[in-house]
Amino acid sequence: MTRFPTDPDTPHTSEGVPEDATDAQAIADDVVARVLARAGTARSEGTTVHTAHDGDQLDLAERAALRRVAGLSTELEDVTEVEYRQLRLEKVVLVGLYYGGEAAAREAEVSLRELAALAETAGSEVLDGLLQRRQKPDPGTYLGSGKAASLAEIVAAVGADTVVADTELAPSQRRALEDIVKVKVVDRTALILDIFAQHAKSREGKAQVELAQLEYLLPRLRGWGDSMSRQAGGQVGGQGAGMGSRGPGETKIELDRRRIRGRMSKLRREIAAMKPARETKRLERRRHAVPNVAIAGYTNAGKSSLLNAMTDAGVLVENALFATLDPTVRRARTDDGRPYTLTDTVGFVRHLPHQLVEAFRSTLEEVGDATLLLHVVDASHPDPEGQITAVREVLSEIPGIADVPEVVVLNKADVADPEVVGRIQRRERRTVVVSAHTGEGVAELRALVAAELPRPHVEVDLVVPYSRGDLVHRAHELGGGVRTEHLPEGTRVHGRVDEGLAADLRAASV
Repeated sequence: MTRFPTDPDTPHTSEGVPEDATDAQAIADDVVARVLARAGTARSEGTTVHTAHDGDQLDLAERAALRRVAGLSTELEDVTEVEYRQLRLEKVVLVGLYYGGEAAAREAEVSLRELAALAETAGSEVLDGLLQRRQKPDPGTYLGSGKAASLAEIVAAVGADTVVADTELAPSQRRALEDIVKVKVVDRTALILDIFAQHAKSREGKAQVELAQLEYLLPRLRGWGDSMSRQAGGQVGGQGAGMGSRGPGETKIELDRRRIRGRMSKLRREIAAMKPARETKRLERRRHAVPNVAIAGYTNAGKSSLLNAMTDAGVLVENALFATLDPTVRRARTDDGRPYTLTDTVGFVRHLPHQLVEAFRSTLEEVGDATLLLHVVDASHPDPEGQITAVREVLSEIPGIADVPEVVVLNKADVADPEVVGRIQRRERRTVVVSAHTGEGVAELRALVAAELPRPHVEVDLVVPYSRGDLVHRAHELGGGVRTEHLPEGTRVHGRVDEGLAADLRAASV
């Protein structure tokens, strides 16, 4: 029998069941049914579609080679080497809460759909779901004892081996829920961290993800039986272990915590040591007056596709959440020849784990140092405004971001509802409607970027000695309307350049 939470503010019948319990259960069942109908269909949204700008996508083939697939065993008996390298497809049940009427249920549906896509991206098969209406999460089991028992029945009936909660569970809640459902329980944070661990490719990205995972794991270490409470010193079985081994000792869980803290300290030092190299590249761009345009936005909004459409970069494009983790920088030029760089950054998500925000802070600083921010939004998403809010919440934590001009790029216009596009355009100050897939609006976006980038405004007319050909090259690369003439004493340069280059030219002129 399905049990409903007891809310003192809700009218009850003589049997103790809320009067609107049937309606609430019907709403929850409808939400779960719609989520499950979309689950299992290529990350819950559709198949990956590539264009000519995306190139050969060799990284995608490499990633798909070790994708978790159904029917393969991880046991060491009678499996090929390829099968052994693959992981068994986990079978999961989704769990979520909401409080309120149909509006709150719609928000819960969007969040649960996203959770299903996250689970599938991590390599799982979504079998079932459970959505409960209650005023606040139960401090003991998140769902309450009644619903937790119902969840255990669902898990047993469908043969699931994992429960995924649409929140960040407290360590005590996760342990209590595991004791009831008898299978592994993970929360939204652990799921996102798992995806990051799968997709991280660069040395810095792997270090950042490992640091975030250890920060999440440290308060959640759990011992089974006596394995984590057994002490290294003392006496075992009433018999002395000899000199040097007596005393309180250190439990295994304490030892593991100390090792984790040591590893975290080492990772922080490694990440700090990688920062100078990135700073050097950034300072080099500043010295050469090359402006940077940062592409940010919600995960799977089409940021990498837009980068490919604007620069033919050929970076990995996949219809999956957090397909891109490592920042990609590509050089581009405006129609009048001015160079600039485009930086593709990691995507954001609702309730992005704070461990990841901290770990990736050094990478996100690229956004705060940009000349222009292209905030890419999936205009075809059921809740694009919610995505915009979630992204801006994370961006607000980046130093210097308030001074960076922002343009909202409404992507996927070829499949978006025109009414939704118009609604966002009326709400946002500056928008551009594009489709990275069809190329619609990309030319207008390039024109807007060119208009926003700084133009050289200092006019020079001087002669540079032939030994300083590097300055002449910089003038051609970064200047506007630059003309040169070869004279016996050197190269005459006439045109407009920025202040820094003008100073260098004057210092070297004859």
